[in-house]
Amino acid sequence: MIFSRKSGMARRFGALGLAFALFACGVNDGEGSDAFIPGSEDFVLLVRDARLAMQRGELVRAGELLDEALGLEPENPALWVDIARLRYRGGEHIESIAAADRALTLGPQYGPALLMRAQLVRDAHGLADSLAWFEAAIAADPTNAEIRADYAATLGDLGRHRDMLNAVRDLAEIAPDDPAVHYLQAVLAARAGNVALARSLLERSNLVERQVPAAMLLDALISQAQGNHASAIERLEALSTRQPGNVRVRELLARSLLMAGREEEVLVRFGERALSPEASPYIAMVVARAHERLGARNKAAPLLVRAYAAPTGRPVVLPASGPLPKATANLRALTGSGNLVQARSAAQSLRSRFPGSADIHALSGDVALVSGDARTALEFYSVAARVRRPWPLLRKAIAAYRQIGDAEAADVLLMRHLSGDPNNIDALIMFAQRSAELEDWGRVTVLINHVVALGGGNDPALRALRARVPEAK
Repeated sequence: MIFSRKSGMARRFGALGLAFALFACGVNDGEGSDAFIPGSEDFVLLVRDARLAMQRGELVRAGELLDEALGLEPENPALWVDIARLRYRGGEHIESIAAADRALTLGPQYGPALLMRAQLVRDAHGLADSLAWFEAAIAADPTNAEIRADYAATLGDLGRHRDMLNAVRDLAEIAPDDPAVHYLQAVLAARAGNVALARSLLERSNLVERQVPAAMLLDALISQAQGNHASAIERLEALSTRQPGNVRVRELLARSLLMAGREEEVLVRFGERALSPEASPYIAMVVARAHERLGARNKAAPLLVRAYAAPTGRPVVLPASGPLPKATANLRALTGSGNLVQARSAAQSLRSRFPGSADIHALSGDVALVSGDARTALEFYSVAARVRRPWPLLRKAIAAYRQIGDAEAADVLLMRHLSGDPNNIDALIMFAQRSAELEDWGRVTVLINHVVALGGGNDPALRALRARVPEAK
């Protein structure tokens, strides 16, 4: 992403903000290295070696090994699952979908093929739509721990915690020593407010010691809840080093530093960032509080105004700094300097080199939208959405539809997203704002109450919206 649409979203902090999905958090690394592989001894050896190479990041070597396996058993569904995973890891996202389809055609009852289909559906169509595929995968391969863990994680992301608990219990029956069992139980305990139990379960998983990002984040959140800010800072700094572009980790770190009384450090590390156009309202607020504690109210005041202002909805080009991929940094630099013709040319060159990359198409859409060509942006976003539809992408697509005057398409896109991700606070607030435009104040009130229950009651946009409801009545 090379630009963002400014939002008043104040990040939630605490266990309610955790993402469950193990496919993305690194517990199993998405490679299924322990899964059963049908085939001859030579074939199985090649596939296992390819999986190990993928885990080490040796994608070229993994491709060579899978090519050898292809020569032995070209119609083995396990092979095509691994080809799909390799293509996805290599940025050939469209080609990855084709390989996954091939795997499912060859093995319609092969559990890992059904699992990958579930994961792809989850990315492209939402959490709710993927459940049927997860359930089909479990029915086909009931002893596969990876399938059951990812199913439980998806239920958690949907907010179906009781169903998630049942799914975790089923996982524990077939794989009691799987680290996902204790990790997922720890998340449930944290969500229920039992941080002592969450800590115990997390330690039993050993995933923090393995430096799994999701576990490190949960560990930091538990430390925050227990008031152990020094421990939270240590964990968040380690995670920030590994994921320097992770905005949420950055905000959590700023909060921990403030809560630990390290105001000077907050200003040193985040003061300049808080003044930049792309700074989140939360970072602006934390830096303002640090100024207040140090007696500099004159410096705090403009930051507080900015933090609690209603969102403008205007796109903001992100800076070409930090640990960015070269293509992203180049496009940010070009768009930030106003050189939109060259930016569009560079985006076209990238699409020619990487025609199957969803990321490149999303970047191309960003360039087109910043250039004022919303229709072309929607074409690129549509290609990217065939692979995955994260909320930031859909938010920009909704904005593009509104730019071309197609409010109905924008509303449909928003509702479809909420049907698959009903606890997305940003999307719920956008829906509430749209309902306010239509003067549907009953729905606005219901949505506000739902966001508050999810922990988003301090969001500046929500507070501004809530202030309008009594006036309408």
